Amino acid sequence: MAKNKIPQKSKKRKNKSDLVTSILNFFNRNTSKAFNYKQIASDIGAKTEAERLAVRAILDDMKEDSFVLEVSRGKFKSNTRGLFLEGRFERRSSGKNFFVPDDNEEDNIFIAERNSAHAMNGDRVRIQMLAQRKGREPEGEVVEIIERKQTRFVGTLNVQKHFAFLEMDSKILANDIFIPADNLNGGVTGDKALVEIEEWPKKAKNPVGRVIDVLGKAGSNNAEMHAILAEFGLPYKYPEYVEEEADKIPDVISEEEIAKREDFRKITTFTIDPRDAKDFDDALSLRKLDNGLWEVGVHIADVTHYVQKGDIIDKEGEERATSVYLVDRTIPMLPERLSNVLCSLRPNEEKLCYSAIFEMDDDANVKDYRIKRTVINSDRRFTYEEAQEIIETGEGDFKEEVLKLDSLAKKLREKRFDYGAIAFDRVEVRFDIDETGKPVGVFFKEQKDANKLIEEFMLLANRTVAEFIGKVPKGKKAKTFVYRIHDLPNPDKLQNLSEFIRRFGYKIKTKGSKVAVSKSINELLDDVHNRPEQELISTIAIRAMAKAVYSTTNIGHYGLAFDYYTHFTSPIRRYPDMMVHRLLTQYIDGGRSVNKEKYEEECKHCSDMEQLAANAERASIKYKQVEFMSDKIGRVFEAVISGITEWGLYAEIIENKCEGMIPMRVLDDDFYEFDEKNYCLRGRRTKKEYRLGDKINIKVAKANLERKQLDFDLVE
Repeated sequence: MAKNKIPQKSKKRKNKSDLVTSILNFFNRNTSKAFNYKQIASDIGAKTEAERLAVRAILDDMKEDSFVLEVSRGKFKSNTRGLFLEGRFERRSSGKNFFVPDDNEEDNIFIAERNSAHAMNGDRVRIQMLAQRKGREPEGEVVEIIERKQTRFVGTLNVQKHFAFLEMDSKILANDIFIPADNLNGGVTGDKALVEIEEWPKKAKNPVGRVIDVLGKAGSNNAEMHAILAEFGLPYKYPEYVEEEADKIPDVISEEEIAKREDFRKITTFTIDPRDAKDFDDALSLRKLDNGLWEVGVHIADVTHYVQKGDIIDKEGEERATSVYLVDRTIPMLPERLSNVLCSLRPNEEKLCYSAIFEMDDDANVKDYRIKRTVINSDRRFTYEEAQEIIETGEGDFKEEVLKLDSLAKKLREKRFDYGAIAFDRVEVRFDIDETGKPVGVFFKEQKDANKLIEEFMLLANRTVAEFIGKVPKGKKAKTFVYRIHDLPNPDKLQNLSEFIRRFGYKIKTKGSKVAVSKSINELLDDVHNRPEQELISTIAIRAMAKAVYSTTNIGHYGLAFDYYTHFTSPIRRYPDMMVHRLLTQYIDGGRSVNKEKYEEECKHCSDMEQLAANAERASIKYKQVEFMSDKIGRVFEAVISGITEWGLYAEIIENKCEGMIPMRVLDDDFYEFDEKNYCLRGRRTKKEYRLGDKINIKVAKANLERKQLDFDLVE
């Protein structure tokens, strides 16, 4: 059969514009594979030699514009980011703006201020890639703000006759917020205020806002602590209507309710908590059984008996997701009537609990366990210091029970480390604070045996509850549950840690079994204990680890060396624990599995809020450090280099662990370059090096409370 003749008009040579359109369409259809120019030319009907050469030239242009990638010699692949990308807008402390794409957190794209479209830090945006100039970093332009991350900002008011500005402490906005006089809400110059942006006209230099709340005079303790919370989008006061709802809950436990529960009221039970704690959400009981085993009860406040799913209190707790602990205060997840009264396991009061009860031998082997709703009556409220004294002296109230629990806890801990758990016992900085909130001293809080006693039994309860739901016979599917997961360390970060510690004479394994790697990390942490580089190496080791988060997909907890782990033991201060209590009840009662996607969203919210709370806590510590050092300007201290950046050195004072910055401009004896891989600054002419971990002498130059920043000078 004769071939059909090609119509004469189709032989017309394609012009460049047609070829470009055809190639664009080709790559939009074929995003995953790589092609050479001949394959592309054939597909789009570019048949003449001239057309094929034109295709090759267009591909080279597209490569320059980052639309396609040349993955190997002569083979091109669609740059799946395309010409338009979606992701997160970031303003860095260096003054530069960057765009972080969804599909590649490492690949940051520079956004000039003129191309930012008034995007704010954390906004979700759509950008268009700009033509890349040779030798320059990739650059983009914001074409759409998809979602504002933040519309409320904290700063200090500067009030003029007919208008005001909110001047912000941190440069998360390029410009101060303009506030019309009738939007001031009673604020005056010098007030710390929370302001909401209402509009940002396209051609206006400043956004326009209104004062939501006046937090108090800048510099006053309450105003500054509230400002830190507001800065992270965290609540700083409890809604009255929620507290009123909590006040309606009766405090009488009915006989009918007690009859449904296992009764521990006559079994020796006590709490061990920090000195200043008011919310006692866990208690331990101990008794010797007739079979020769020890019965250890881990009793957790039964918060979900009082807080029903979807009620006013529950919705507030769900939104907050966690209690927040600042230097001088706790911002509770639940109203105080619940957290400090009804659900607090106070001594000599009948309390409702959810309990994990273990039968153990003298070697802390769990022979049996049960998970029950219970009623208890705590015999004693111990502080950690009181319990520690009993452990050290062998004398005190309930000494037999405390010493036996300590002995069992030590054996549980030993087994955990044998299985590959990692021992990150960090020293915590704490402040002695006077009645006005001013820090008058610094002390360090270390984990002692009493802390570890409580920790081990909480870990055992959390692991057991997770196994109870998650560990199912082969061939059966586990019901949806909330797990606390911790992924394996990042291999690159682990390798960087290995290279860094080598200069101190230490080694770790970066390959091999999970247990072998974690044991070598533990040996490192033991070796550096009480040495000058301890805090530094511990910090870098922690950075090599993944972050622990909540998820319905269980991958185990690497740091604890548990295949199953959850959070069950702190429902007063963590919403995931309340979720776990409810799911336990539902499944024990024979209920069906819940919707995984819905609970995964809830897990993500709780993980995000936990991170915000941790950031706020760090900010409050930083503020108090700067405040503590503000009357020590000009004094010289021994310090250790704790961080190195392209704009200077960070140094931590050995005596009090207050950290400050030595700006690059202070290092004026040479031009210093940042060597990121080797954690050092190196002088171009003298080759002098400042390395992470080096001891130096510093002089306190400046204490800027507004920016929570200490500036140091280097003292040779």
